[in-house]
Amino acid sequence: MNKEILGSLKPLVNHQLQLNKYLDALIEQHYRAMEQAEDTTVLYRTQGAIGALRRLKLLREEVLGKDG
Repeated sequence: MNKEILGSLKPLVNHQLQLNKYLDALIEQHYRAMEQAEDTTVLYRTQGAIGALRRLKLLREEVLGKDG
């Protein structure tokens, strides 16, 4: 990824604890939606959303690992 983009994300990842709490809450919402899903399309979409949110939880390592 572009170093300029990663560098601009440093202020966001400096507050990773708060961000992770928010992402965990969103992941829990998606798990509840998966439990109640009656359609496979909804199930697959929520699985994809959970995957994307988990990737965001690793953003700090990506930003600081490539730049620092």
